[in-house]
Parts: sequence; structure tokens; C-alpha cells
Amino acid sequence: MQNTYKIAILDMNAGHPNEGMRCIKMLAGEFLAKDGIEGHYDVFEVRVNEEVPRLEDYDIYLSSGGPGSPLISGEVWETKYFGLLDDLLKHNLSHPNKKHLFLICHSFQLACLHWDLARVTKRRSTSFGILPIYKTLSGERETLFEGLDNPFYAVDSRDYQVVGPQEWKLDTLDGKVLCREKVRPHVPLERAVMAIRFSNEIFGVQFHPEADAEGMLRHFSKEEKRAQIIKKHGKKKYLDMIEHLDDDDKIMKTNHTIIPRFLQQAADTIDQSKLISV
Repeated sequence: MQNTYKIAILDMNAGHPNEGMRCIKMLAGEFLAKDGIEGHYDVFEVRVNEEVPRLEDYDIYLSSGGPGSPLISGEVWETKYFGLLDDLLKHNLSHPNKKHLFLICHSFQLACLHWDLARVTKRRSTSFGILPIYKTLSGERETLFEGLDNPFYAVDSRDYQVVGPQEWKLDTLDGKVLCREKVRPHVPLERAVMAIRFSNEIFGVQFHPEADAEGMLRHFSKEEKRAQIIKKHGKKKYLDMIEHLDDDDKIMKTNHTIIPRFLQQAADTIDQSKLISV
């Protein structure tokens, strides 16, 4: 019997239009359009409408990036969102039919804070561009990164950073730090954590693996955005970024690898658990 996969996409963009949600929906749609795959996805506007899916209604969760500070402020949506994270984690500790969660950038920072697995601090300056992501030894063995170089490249856009991971706490979940940002020998600061496998079913990144060249080119070609980037980061940075968009070994390779493989692995695990329970 063919399984049906129910995907919840958590929109954390606080009502701001962006290319990331288009990309996430496209990747989910491409997965559901595969031969032998059936299912659907629903989108939940978390930060504006306080919409959070019921845990029992979905198998796979994709939680987006978003603007603003990830530092916890006690808003109603945060209580609901953190409740979902905790319920999902507890469910997976006690049930054979696991729920799968992928956390992107803002969502990743929130999870690290809420579960007290690392510090989240404001950067001295914005990290922005198509930047190298360096695998740790654990990252070299991570199946979601198979086929990606070390370093591989991804869109990075953040004013905050995850640092100081408490790896002994991750060990209790069988979690691992998988990636860090580039080495900055002239900056005496700790390298930010760029990816963590929290558990077998929960994965998070501080970059944007969903980004595609089409959306990035459209976004950064807007005159207002172009002028803003050049003013803040310089013309060379802007031109380098546009040039990288045409390189198939950079963000498109990341786009085609990480989230599609996460979705497929989640589906395979769901299939196996249902076979066992029959």
C-alpha cells in the first residue's frame, strides 16, 4: 500500500515577502510529484497569525528562516511554536512512528535557544552573500551532505549567530555539530555553528539551502535591493554574488541536495516504521 506524506511548512517570515518560501514550497512540491509519492503540504503563518499545526496531523515539518531578532520575547506565537517543538521531540522519544523536522536559519536559532543547546548572539556585522560552509568531521559523515564539497556553498544572510554549542547536551539526543562558518584568522571570535543534527529526525541549518539561482537573481536585480547591497557591502561583493549564481557547483548543488534528501529520508523512515507496525 502506498503511503501518503503530510508536510507542514511553517512560515516564519512575519508577513515579509521573500524568495525562501517560494523555494521551500517548490522543493516540497517536487518531492510530492515524484513517482510513487502521494501527499500534500499546508502552509502555516506562525508569527503574524499565530498558526501552528497539530502534531498528529503531519509527518514532516519544514520551518523557514525569517527576519528580525531570534532572541525570545514572550510573544504568543513563540509559546505555540516552542510547544510544537517540544511535543515533536517528546513524541519521537516515545513513539515508533517518528515526526521529522527541518529548521532553517531563524528557526534554527530559535530551537538552539529554546532547547538551551547553544548561545545566540548578535554579530558585529551582517554575514551576507554566497559563502563557504565547512563540514566538521561529523559533517563529513552526514548523509544529507553526501556529494557536497568541503566547503560547499550556500546563501548566508543573518545578523545573529549560533555559537558555543553544548555538545554534551547534543550527545543526549545523539546529536552532532556538522558545519561551521569560514575561518576568519583576523577576527578573534568563535566560528558560528552552521548546521546541527539534533537527533535522527531533527535537522537544522543556519544558512539557506532552499535558495535557488532564479529567485536570488530576481531578488538581487531589483534596483532598490542592488543599491542597498552595494551601499552596505560594496560593489565587488555584489558582483561576486551575482557571478556565483551561475555556478552549478554552488547554491544550485546545495539546493538540489540537502532538503530533497531530507524529505526522501523522512519518507523512507516513515515507510519502514509503518511496515514494522503492520
